[in-house]
Amino acid sequence: MSFDNKIVGRVIREVRNSKKLSQETLSGLSGMARTHLSMIETGDKQPNFETIWKVAEALDLKPSQLVKMIEDEISKK
Repeated sequence: MSFDNKIVGRVIREVRNSKKLSQETLSGLSGMARTHLSMIETGDKQPNFETIWKVAEALDLKPSQLVKMIEDEISKK
């Protein structure tokens, strides 16, 4: 299994959309610029663990839950 920025971004975008949050709202809740979140969602930027942690909390998830979702999607590849 290898890391894939595009899958990480897709999972974050899908969870954000399922919770009916805009990029603007999620970026505000997680304390980052909307452009930074956008670049993560498109796979152009690799989030570090602190960013994953903040995004997970803003999505009302444990970081381990978000990482598990990402792992599951990567393993389907």
